[in-house]
Amino acid sequence: MGRHGWNSGARRWRLTALLGVGAVALALVVTLLNTFPGNGVNTDGTSRDGDKVHGNPTATPDATDPEVGWGFTHTQHSADEGAAAAVKGVEGRIADAGGLPQIQHIMGWGADNPEPVEGRYDFEAMDRRIDFVRASGSTPVVTLCCAPDWMKGGKAGVDNTNWSQAALETAPEPEHFDDFAALAVTVAKRYPDVRHFIVWNEFKGFWNDAEGRWDYEGYTRLYNLVRKALKKVNPEIMVGGPYLVMDSVDPRAEEASTALKGPWGAMDQRTIDAFEYWNRHKTGADFVVVDGSSYTRDDELLPDEFTATDKFTAVSRWVREQTGDLPLWWAEYYVEPADGNDDRKGWSEARRVAVQAAGMVALAKGGASSAFYWNPEEEKGTECAGCLWTPTYGAGGGEKLPMYDLLARFGKEFRPGTEYTKVSVDKPDVRVLATDKVILAVNTLDRQTSVKIDGEKVELQAYEVKWLKR
Repeated sequence: MGRHGWNSGARRWRLTALLGVGAVALALVVTLLNTFPGNGVNTDGTSRDGDKVHGNPTATPDATDPEVGWGFTHTQHSADEGAAAAVKGVEGRIADAGGLPQIQHIMGWGADNPEPVEGRYDFEAMDRRIDFVRASGSTPVVTLCCAPDWMKGGKAGVDNTNWSQAALETAPEPEHFDDFAALAVTVAKRYPDVRHFIVWNEFKGFWNDAEGRWDYEGYTRLYNLVRKALKKVNPEIMVGGPYLVMDSVDPRAEEASTALKGPWGAMDQRTIDAFEYWNRHKTGADFVVVDGSSYTRDDELLPDEFTATDKFTAVSRWVREQTGDLPLWWAEYYVEPADGNDDRKGWSEARRVAVQAAGMVALAKGGASSAFYWNPEEEKGTECAGCLWTPTYGAGGGEKLPMYDLLARFGKEFRPGTEYTKVSVDKPDVRVLATDKVILAVNTLDRQTSVKIDGEKVELQAYEVKWLKR
């Protein structure tokens, strides 16, 4: 979420950390001066053929489907780099599982500045990530965020990229919206097998300080420009937004919605206002994208970590009602509050996987057809809380972890279009999701329990996640 800067170790982002637009005129002058020929702007490592097709495009599993299923997002460190055997191992494991849809941003979260100087491109890191997705037999998804510095009042040049969280989370200036759309076109031409694009990330930089609300007019204008440009490249390209953080608050808060609330809290009315404006004024969408956490903006799990996931069901149903049942994606979803360094290491892995499973069940029950786990991979070492696999640097890296088993099995059993069936459970402490062939059971207790599911007695260990055949 916006609580993650360009890497997974940044401090969580709050509204108060958003930047205004002061000194834009002066910065624009500096930017123009820096892009005049012969002024010494560094273009080392860049080229002018950014739109040249890279590598060997593949026929991805969901190239024509706006619903791609359950996957993950690449962060600063991922399995595209490291020991060759470890990288190949992860690629092969994902491919053997039938592929997992994967999101990669165009700048930050493992990708370099794609256009450090206007008309000069650097896609080396992005190329590597797309190659990984292809090699793992998966559907690539590109999030069109963030913007090169010269589009947002900063300096052009390879050496001038400002990687601070504040700079990365600055939106392109309105006079550069067309330039950003042109960059999106370049990306689409370079990777013609990418058919799913998300416009921007969490309204970063689109906060209106003067009015204390989101600049939904500005975002919607950018969204419509980018969508129009991408459709000209290929009408079969699918575009979605608005990628808003569906923040919830204490129901007593001034900004609390009176219409969308539950035991988990109340939606922030300012978020609802932004979503409704985008929904009314968008020129179209192939799918709708949101993200959010089960806990409130103040990190409260109401009334507990498992019941709080009911928020995902309520919000998902509301979004689908608003959009006329457009395919619903959750670009990110979180069930464990982060610490001051944005790390989530306070729970045991068993508890973490169980609450994650309950969250995914809640998303599916709300009608979400695609959702992406934010994979917090470490660069080195053997410890990796919540990761899908161990770090790929070093011998023996890339081994699957419990969260991978959950995600891969969930994605296989509950693909888009799955028909869910009701199943009897004689204890409320066990959550289930079922088809006519399989049942996913989640024990929400920190102790062993015996439960009758679908007429059969089942023993579940503390926080156990178990798959049952029907």
